Amino acid sequence: MPIILRLDVMLARRKRRAKDLARAIGMTEANLSLLKSGKVQGVRFATLAALCRELDCQPGDLLEYQPDEESDDATSGPSRAG
Repeated sequence: MPIILRLDVMLARRKRRAKDLARAIGMTEANLSLLKSGKVQGVRFATLAALCRELDCQPGDLLEYQPDEESDDATSGPSRAG
């Protein structure tokens, strides 16, 4: 997946514990752990907004795009030759 969630980096910068953040945004520690590890396929905007509110950051501080060869091939779209 070319989108990386840098939640662990922002937690360290803000000197916050995942346990406390989970409680503050109303999420289970297990689900926050899944977010931190990148084992999710998506994040709700409401969750992203809550993370940004509690960590005093912007969505771009938490999300990073790292293209990989597989996603480049899949997203290149149909050819326009013809």
